[in-house]
Amino acid sequence: MSLVLSECDEGIGTITLNNPERRNCLSHDLIRDLFAAFDNLEQSGVRVVILRAPSGTKVWSAGHDVNELPKPGRDPLPYNSPFEQLLRRVQDYPDPVIAMIEGGVWGGGCDLALTCDILVGCETATFAMTPAKIGIPYNPAGMIHFINVIGLNKAKEMFFTAAPMTASEALNLGILNHLVAIAELESFTRELAGKIVRNSPLAIRALKQEFRLLSKGHPIDAETFEKIGAIRRAVYDSKDYREGILAFHEKRRPKFRGE
Repeated sequence: MSLVLSECDEGIGTITLNNPERRNCLSHDLIRDLFAAFDNLEQSGVRVVILRAPSGTKVWSAGHDVNELPKPGRDPLPYNSPFEQLLRRVQDYPDPVIAMIEGGVWGGGCDLALTCDILVGCETATFAMTPAKIGIPYNPAGMIHFINVIGLNKAKEMFFTAAPMTASEALNLGILNHLVAIAELESFTRELAGKIVRNSPLAIRALKQEFRLLSKGHPIDAETFEKIGAIRRAVYDSKDYREGILAFHEKRRPKFRGE
């Protein structure tokens, strides 16, 4: 079974996460298939892409495949990891990418969804940033991304609590562009995509590049960047990080000791 399905129709490409048994976790294999799908759609000449999960799903994506995280002592989210490369692929994809959200969006799945250009969700959509539940120090690129989207204080709450945010809260914070009834989710999203298709493709591509470049207007000096690296290393070298990964595999609540 393919972990990702893709199709194109009237200038609209659709990519469907297709591993519900594993809650569409972002394994290396699924990420590889996502890359192939984006490559194929770009070559086919579509003008907009819809990223979705199958209808009726309870989890849009559970985020990182914890089984594939590196052993303690190594950065779990390095710049060249498949997941980070996927986020950059979506950011740099020349045409708009619309996330059609049904069900829970957790951890790295939340980061992937927010990397899309437009988000449309239904009432079952929830969003949770869960690295603190396992003891993972998130990377600065991802944290800056959340700060840019929802602001500093709400980003803190999301990361500190790891609690799910409802669809209506996500709409109020600007995570969701639109909140629609589940029965209308697909038709509304395709209608929105159709409006984009009818506009100038060159203008749309230029606008996407401009938005991407302008959103990076927050430089970090070298000393701060190195300090962030040291802060993160202290976490992924810790006993708590080992405990978080072990507890996940043993399907129990971790016993963090701050060590």
